Amino acid sequence: MRPGARCLAALFTLLVLESSFTFAAEKTKNKPLNFVFILVDDLGYMDVGCNNPQTFYETPHIDQLAKSGMRFTNGYAANPVCSPTRYSIMTGKYPTRVDATNFFSGKRAGKFLPAPLNDRMPLNEVTIAEALKEHGYSTFFAGKWHLGPTEEFWPEKQGFDVNRGGWLRGGPYGGKRYFSPYGNPRLTDGPDGEHLPDRLASETAKFIDQHREQPFLAYLSFYSVHTPLMGPKALVAKYQAKAKRLGLTEQEEFAEEEQVFDVKQKRKVRILQKHAVYASMVESMDRAVGKVLKQLEDSGLAENTVVMLSADNGGLSTSEGSPTSNLPLRGGKGWLYEGGIREVFLIRWPGGTKPGSTSDEPVISTDFYPTILDLAGLPARPSQHQDGVSLKPLLKGEAHLNREALYWHYPHYSNQGGIPGGAIRMGNWKLIERFEDGSTRLYNLKEDLGEKTDLTAKHPERVASLRQKLHLWYQETDAKFLRAKPNGPESWQPEK
Repeated sequence: MRPGARCLAALFTLLVLESSFTFAAEKTKNKPLNFVFILVDDLGYMDVGCNNPQTFYETPHIDQLAKSGMRFTNGYAANPVCSPTRYSIMTGKYPTRVDATNFFSGKRAGKFLPAPLNDRMPLNEVTIAEALKEHGYSTFFAGKWHLGPTEEFWPEKQGFDVNRGGWLRGGPYGGKRYFSPYGNPRLTDGPDGEHLPDRLASETAKFIDQHREQPFLAYLSFYSVHTPLMGPKALVAKYQAKAKRLGLTEQEEFAEEEQVFDVKQKRKVRILQKHAVYASMVESMDRAVGKVLKQLEDSGLAENTVVMLSADNGGLSTSEGSPTSNLPLRGGKGWLYEGGIREVFLIRWPGGTKPGSTSDEPVISTDFYPTILDLAGLPARPSQHQDGVSLKPLLKGEAHLNREALYWHYPHYSNQGGIPGGAIRMGNWKLIERFEDGSTRLYNLKEDLGEKTDLTAKHPERVASLRQKLHLWYQETDAKFLRAKPNGPESWQPEK
């Protein structure tokens, strides 16, 4: 071939390749975004390296996810226990609106009877899965559901095409629990000894790879790191050796936490991260997250998929083995202190969010629903996700949302010793109201993240203002409260 012809041929090849690359980029750009939502059960805010570089646990995959997206330092669950927060994610509503204010089946009494409890997510709710399905999305669920007592309220009836493991139970309580056989009617058994978090990740990865050409929502809801406390033997041994190597085995593990609804009682709270079994559960879960993220890369979908990761309540620190410490956050699961409601809250939006960015704006689990719709370019559903707001402005670099306050309502005696009460956060101020007698605690979270200093007496006007806003919110959401026992004293009710 003559030199001139070779040059023309090379130029033609270059133009073809450039055209192909441009076409591929435009094809990806114009494709609908996919969504992977990962929910970890009972994971504490301080359990991951991206929030706590000194954590005893090892979470390299979650930490890398944080580096590739936005980390919210003031992310919250809508409730200090699981089912209500899961409801809020699925619907974009505060669970108070339908009396779904405790884990479904949680009816512990104390000095008073708890508030009435709805134990299922109503079928007339339009879940985020149903909203996406209306626009051609394929939907997948794996893991813990805990949003209804019978099959008619399980994932298949709430907008999910595929369900791997979601049913009535709030933990892996069948079979060998975290190891196959599982005793789960929505998850076939694997080889003897197969590990549940890895299996759920494998099912999720398989679904992702099968849907390269169709937009999807893959919702991976780990049973981990909920009790029962059990992990792979090799990992447990690894962390036992690590605790010994770091000199943690002889350090004090517990202190006393005021049991607020009865000040005569005290409850132990863990103040040291060193629990080897729990650490093995955290790492196993993190490895499973890594498997799903790798599948996105291997399937060529990472640049077109939004990944969100959060937890349903704070780390378990005051009961049932008390496996983790949330310090400097006070309390844990079942408590309205920060340790019970502040969550790991990560969003990676390729091309939209600056990698390694952070936001200090208070956000909450109701916000995921409208955010997903907004990022997908789909119409908002304000009558459905009426308590959530889109976080897209924050993801694009804006500093604040147009929202006045966040609210919590937990009219129950928690299994973990927490207070039946309500709370409001407005700016740096947080007010907790005790439902047995209407007394309050006021904290400035900027100056006192550990909620050690009650400022109620020092700022009575602020207390009155926050309390009034909280009571108006009770009315708006038709909140229910503690009830008197037969022949018992009258229960406190908020001002109308």
